[in-house]
Parts: sequence; C-alpha cells; structure tokens
Amino acid sequence: MQHRKIDLLSLAPDELEKVLSAHFDKRDQPSYRVRQTCDWIFEECVASIDEMTNLPQGEREALASVFILEDPIAEQVSLSSDRTVKHLWKLSDGQLIESVLIPSRERLTLCISSQAGCAMGCTFCATGWAGFRRHLTAGEIVSQYRASRRWAQENDYDRISNVVYMGMGEPLSNRKALHPSLTILNQGYGVGARRITVSTVGVVPGILELAERPEQFRLAVSLHSPVSELRQELIPLEKRYPLDELMEALRQFDQAGGRRITFEYTMIRGINDAPELAPKLAA
Repeated sequence: MQHRKIDLLSLAPDELEKVLSAHFDKRDQPSYRVRQTCDWIFEECVASIDEMTNLPQGEREALASVFILEDPIAEQVSLSSDRTVKHLWKLSDGQLIESVLIPSRERLTLCISSQAGCAMGCTFCATGWAGFRRHLTAGEIVSQYRASRRWAQENDYDRISNVVYMGMGEPLSNRKALHPSLTILNQGYGVGARRITVSTVGVVPGILELAERPEQFRLAVSLHSPVSELRQELIPLEKRYPLDELMEALRQFDQAGGRRITFEYTMIRGINDAPELAPKLAA
C-alpha cells in the first residue's frame, strides 16, 4: 500500500522542524539539514524540493519520496492599469481558485482564497453562484502566498506586506485549515498578525475561536445591511447567526484586545442604499 506523502506547506514551523529532524536522523544526516530545508521553504519560497540545491541530490530524492512541496500553477494572469494582478491558480486536482495582488503607495496586499467555491450563497457574490466544491488545505492556502510572492519578486513589485482572506470561500467555515495557515504565514513567513485580516459573513463560532488566539489577527465582517430581515435576503447565514448574535460575538472579539474590526458594505442600488438605513448602520 502506498503511503500518502506529507505536505510540507501544511506544517507550522515547529511541526516542520520535528518532522524533518526525524527524517534526517533516520538517514544519519547532520542536524543542519533541517535548517537548510526550512530556509528553502520559508525564506526562498522554492517551488519544488529539487530546487534545494545545497542539499545533496540523494537527500533531495529522499525528501521527495516522503514529502510533497507543491505550489499551484498559474492558469491565467490578469493585470489591470493600476497594477492590480489577479491570478487564476490550478490546484493539483484541477480545481481553480483566485488570488489578487493589490498594490498601493505604502503596501502590497495579497487577497487569498480559503475554499474552491463557496457554500454561503450570498445573492450578490459570483463565487456563491458557482457553488461549493471543496475546502482548501492549509498548504493550498499558504501556497497562494508563496507563488504570489515569487511572481511579485520576478515582476518588480514590492514584497507582500499584508494578507487578507477575502478571496473565494468563507474562511471561518474552513477553520481546520484556516488556523494552521494563519500560524504558518505568521511564524514561518513572517507576516505580522496585525497585517493579516480574516473576512467573514458572520460565522459566530469561528469569530469566537479567532478571539481566543493570542495573536492579534484582524477581522473584517461583510455586513451589507444593518437590518436583519434585509440581511437575510442578501446573506442566507443571517438566519442562523442573526445580527444581534453576530454583534455580541464581535464585542467579545474586541474585548480580547488590540484586534481591529472592519465592516464591509456593498452598496446595491435600490436594495440596501436607502437613506433610512444610514442611521441604523451608524448605530
């Protein structure tokens, strides 16, 4: 029976070091092989084990027999006049996901996906119309950062400074992969917690879980209406986690300290742009 290979990109730094240490010990290799391998992954963002050129060929082959290091393939790259770049990535099973590089004067923000498709069914969202296909793994989430960072370096962009989970999917519905990916980006690739934002339409248990973490990751909430009845028409999840419950979860998140909350509001003509909604939104 063939054993499934371990995805190096899904492992947090401490887990990665532990797994690599056991691997190289078994092969009577010096301990510095662990640091060499970690540097290739986190610092150099190499696309394959074969690119780890300071490892002997035999060690690269041995690593590749047990582990995988697999970034997505760029199926399409779309560049706008303001230098915003959208990547359509193909995963190993053929699923397609998107990420977007957004340059501004002071930062380069990467918007990444957490799912292939989305099950939330928000009426204004094209991803929701396409339906849900599957969750991404932690490694597949992280791989968008790695591949985008390499592309940015090769095309004269600044280093990625901020990461937002605002691409395809509802991140807090994929918490099994979300939490490890947050740790990997923060501890492995050095993206500051305050520079990482998780966007949600209001998955209350996920908000409370995020509040329990010691790192000060940011939260963005897709609000789109200050009235529960109207919000239900736009965001079906409102029926499960109504505004009152969502706001209480956000208060708890805020009380955890130092964690900025951003509210997102898509203006839809004739739907949620009525003047009488403004004071309710402010409240």
